Formats: sequence, structure tokens, C-alpha cells
Amino acid sequence: MKRILLLLPVLITVFSHAQDTGVADTTVQQLGDVVVRAYELNQRAIDVAAAINHIGSNQLNRYGNKGILPAMNSLPGVRMEERSPGSYRVNIRGSSQRAPFGVRNVKIYYNNIPFTDPGGNSYLNQLGFHNFQSIEVIKGPGSSLYGAGTGGVLLIQTMPPAFASKLDYSFGSFGAHNMHVAAQLGKEKTRSVIAYNHQVAEGYRMHAALRRDVFTWDAETVLTANTRMRAHLLYGDMRYQTPGGLTAAEYAADPTQPRPTIGASPGAVATRAAIYQKMFLAAATLQHAIDSNWNGSIALYGAYTQLRNPTFRNYGRTAEPHFGSRAIIQYRKRNISWHAGLEAQQGFITARSFGNRLGNPDTLQTDDEVSNRNLFIFTQAHAQLGNWLFTAGISINQLNVRLTRLYPLPYSVKRRNYNNEVAPRLSILRKIAKNLSIYAAFSKGFSPPNTSELLPSTGVINTALEAEQGFNYEMGLKGKLLDSRLFLDLNVFYFRLGNTIVQRRDATGGDYFINSGAANQFGVETMIDYAFSSSSLLKNSRAWVSHTLHDFHYGNFIQVNNDFSGNRLPGVARHTIAAGIDLALAPAFGLVINHLYVGRMPLNDANAVYADEVHVLGTRLQYRVNTTRVRLRFFIGGDNLFNEAYSLGNDVNAFSGRYFNAAPARNYYVGLSFQAF
Repeated sequence: MKRILLLLPVLITVFSHAQDTGVADTTVQQLGDVVVRAYELNQRAIDVAAAINHIGSNQLNRYGNKGILPAMNSLPGVRMEERSPGSYRVNIRGSSQRAPFGVRNVKIYYNNIPFTDPGGNSYLNQLGFHNFQSIEVIKGPGSSLYGAGTGGVLLIQTMPPAFASKLDYSFGSFGAHNMHVAAQLGKEKTRSVIAYNHQVAEGYRMHAALRRDVFTWDAETVLTANTRMRAHLLYGDMRYQTPGGLTAAEYAADPTQPRPTIGASPGAVATRAAIYQKMFLAAATLQHAIDSNWNGSIALYGAYTQLRNPTFRNYGRTAEPHFGSRAIIQYRKRNISWHAGLEAQQGFITARSFGNRLGNPDTLQTDDEVSNRNLFIFTQAHAQLGNWLFTAGISINQLNVRLTRLYPLPYSVKRRNYNNEVAPRLSILRKIAKNLSIYAAFSKGFSPPNTSELLPSTGVINTALEAEQGFNYEMGLKGKLLDSRLFLDLNVFYFRLGNTIVQRRDATGGDYFINSGAANQFGVETMIDYAFSSSSLLKNSRAWVSHTLHDFHYGNFIQVNNDFSGNRLPGVARHTIAAGIDLALAPAFGLVINHLYVGRMPLNDANAVYADEVHVLGTRLQYRVNTTRVRLRFFIGGDNLFNEAYSLGNDVNAFSGRYFNAAPARNYYVGLSFQAF
């Protein structure tokens, strides 16, 4: 039965197409015609020589609105994990090897503003489901234009395209509630959106409760015919409990249990393990057209993150203020464009570690101050000569880190500079037909260790870590066939990564990191989307499937007496398939079924332990009412309908075999969305 569903998936959700949102979503209405911002080219996705996937409102609304995880996991080459509600990891082509929690080695931009801090961390969990209007995923090194990183880039947009006010509410299994209120104000030349998102969940596992409150204000105004300004405020306050990883025996006995107390080693409940995090971000962007050919933009931002983290081994308290800027000047004339710019960030971190006494800070263990300055300059040229498109870009990157240890004595200062790392990118695209292209690309990635790797939870400063450097070779085919009803996106890549940074955990649960030598990563990623012909019953319906083949192996990797050379990289499945059918049933019903298959994956460097393959089935049914002034959408759905027992966030190389974090069992949700124009 499961094999049949793997081959013939059925997804049930309603299409939030043009009539639902007030604006056409080209990812649904015209396959492949969506204009992407990637590499500042602002072209159709099928005309950009890169592996890019776009998530719009229709893809997000295929699922329940607890988060973006299922939409991200529908993309080839992308895996998003959630070890417990609110605890995210994003893996683009194996990029989460270095991430015990959070998002690392993936550069994130929020409304074209750097969201990744100068230390290399991205607090994606500060954004709720309703904060996302669209997401572009650039797979592979984007260092030529976006700075340090070998995994990829996420470009997030939050400003809704339609002028409307909204009220959304949903509830579901395991105490899940999600409420969103948004009001749009202003006129044609000036508009702003004020929004508040409140989300709570008890979690499938014990000691896995979540509460997240996000307030945002986004505004844009036309100052003159040639000048536009945008401003953004974000305040997030979230807390979530961390139940911890389980051994195979504990997982088999009761996957809902938190990490237990064993002997002198306290468990999750005893230590009250959790994350308490607050974040404030303020930013402004000014865009100005100098003349018909020249234009420029500059973004300025400031941010502050406060983190409190009682864990199994200590209690961490950090304050992370930082600020930065990104400026670009552009020249466009006919079929030629040129970009140049710079991005600079400065961060100041105060990190203190205490003993953990029943979830409260006890005796001071370490007291550190970190100053990190990140700077890169970049330039890119793009030319179209007939049916040929050429792009060449390069950046020069610099990261300077100063770590000051105030306690324990003696006082010490350590510095590490990762300077003048050159990251080029070259690509060529050939249009075979108006809507069909082939391309080839070469890029180099540069990714220095982030602050959490130089100063891990063990408290041992490690400035000996080297930066990862990788060379990516890629070929692809993408476009529209069969009268533009079939969209195809196929890419093949080989990524050679040097000085690979991998995670380790000691007996107390503390993380530390080492360079493991080289990794050879070969992959094939495929996305197919087919739009059915409309009839009196079916409108804007489609079937889609994505397939990921990732054959990732260590090169020469010998650690003490262990030889891991040639072994598969842990945490990466060889095969992943996501598929579904979206049915928009006239006049008002929508129906979708989605299916996700994840193959077996090794959980440690020795490849001695594997996670089993997984089949996850989800469904959503929707009813909509549209009038001139009101859009009303009611939906009901379910996830993990097979009731599979699987781990949604495996802790690779975990000490004592604590690899497993159980995903929710079969669960359901109900929701209502009201939109007024």
C-alpha cells in the first residue's frame, strides 16, 4: 500500500490562487514564469542559470499553517527538520552537518536585509508561518553575491502583494493554536502592514511546549517618481522546551518521553531544558533610479537577540547586538547588466555560562565577549547575446573575530582572521526554445566557522578551526513543455568540499566541532509540475513530484584510530521523494494529498547506525467563499496519516547513541482565514 502511494501520491489542499489572494500567483497560473530575485537578475526562473526553487502562497497553503517545514520539504535538495516545536534546522545539500540546532551555513535575507548575523547564525524560528509571503531557495554556494556560505541562500519576502486586512486562526492536535491578525493602512503611494502572530503548542513529546509571539510592521512609500523607501520592524518573543535526544531503546519503548535522568546525568525535565529567546530588528531600504540605466539601493539595519538556554550541561545567557548595511549599484541597458556592492556587519556578543540548578543559573563557569566583523565586496556582469546568457560574478570576503575570556582566569584574548577569500561564480545558459533552457555553472564557496563553533557549548574556545572551501560544478535543464502545462527543472551537480566542519558531542551533551578533511557530494535534483486542463469540475489543478538523489561521501577522513574515508555523510538520505495532487474543485472546494518519502540515512561517521526510511502522508480539504470585498477560507486536514514512528530531527554523531527526536504521530488541524479588501 505504501509503495503504491509512493508512486501515485495524492495531495489534498485548496488552491489559494488569484481569487483567494487578490493577486495571481504565477507559480501556479503560469508554470515557470515566476520572476525571481536571485543574483539580482529579476528574471524568470527558467532564464536564470542556477538551481533555484520558489515557494509562494499556493505552496505554503497546501499544508497546515503551523510552519513552513512541509513546504520546504517539498523541494528537491532541501530538508527542513524540527526536533521539537520551534527547534528548526535547514539542510540544503547537506549544509546542516554543522548545526546541532538552528540554521547555519545558509545565508538568509529578510526583505533584502541580512537576517544572518555576523557570527553566521540565523534565528529562523523567530518567524511564524504568516510572516512568509514567498521564499526563494538558492542551492549551492552563493558566495559570489551573498557572502560566506557553502550550503545555499534563502530570500524571504514578507510584504503581501494585495491590499487587505486578515484574520487567521487554526487549532489542532497536541494543543496547537495559531492566530494571526494583520491590518493594512495607507494609500497608493504609502502603505504599511501591522501584524501580530501568536502560536502555542504542547508538542507530541513530553516537555516540548512552544509559545511564540511575533509583531511586525512593514511599510513602503514612494518618495518621488524615482525613489522608493521601505521600512521593517520585527519583535519576536519565543520559548520552547527541548526534550532532548533518545537512544534507540528509549525511542522504541516510548518515543514521546523526554531524555530521562540516568544516574548522575540529569534529564530534560530535571534541568528544565529550554530556549528563551527575544529578538528585535529594525531596518530601512532606500532605492533610487538615477536615470533610465543606473539605479542603486542601500539597506541599513540593527538587531538585538537575547538568548537564555538551560541545557543538560549548563545554563547559557547571551546578548547579541549587531548592525550592518548592504549597498548595491546597478547598470542595465538592453541585454547587459552590471552590479557592484558591499555588505558589512559588526556584532558584539556577551556570552556567559553557568551551572544549571533546576533550570536556573548557578555558579559562573565561563564569561566571554566576542567581537565579529564581516565584510565582503562583490561585482557581477550579465549579458544576453541572442539565445545565450552569460553571468560572471566574484566576491572578496573577510571575517575578523576577537574572543575575550574574562572568566575563568587568566584573562585572555584570542583572534582569528579569515581574510581575502575570493569566491567566483561563472554560468552560461542556452535557450533551446522560448520556454526551455539548458545551463552550466561553476562556483566557489567560502564558509568560516561561526561564533557557535568557535565558542561551542563545551566552553572550549577553538580558533584552530579552518574555514570550509568548496568548488561546485552544475548542469541543468528547465522550462515548460506540452503547451506550457508541464514544468521541468532538472540539475546535476558535483560539490567538492574541503576542511569540512562536522559536529561532535561529549558525554555531557556539549557540542564541539572539528575539520574532517574533504567531502565529495554528487547529486541529481528533479522537479516536475503538471497542470491539468480545466473543465467544469476541475479548475487550476495539478500534479507534482520532486526527487532528490544525494550521494555524499567523506574523502580522506582519519580521526585518531578511526578511518571514516569513503563513508557516507551522516544525516543525508540517498533518496527523497515528495509528490502530490492539487485539485481545485469548482465552484468552491479544494482537495490535496501530499506524500513524502525519505530514505535510510546514516547517523554517525562510522555509518554504524541508520535511521529507517519514512513515508509520511498528509491531506487538506478547503472550502472558500469569494465576494468583491471578502475572501473566506475554511480548511481541515491531517498529517502523518500512516501514523509512522520516525525522527524528524536526528542528532548526528550524538554521544551514547542519542540520535532520535520523535516526530508527531497522526494529527489533525482545522482553520479559518478571513480577508477583507
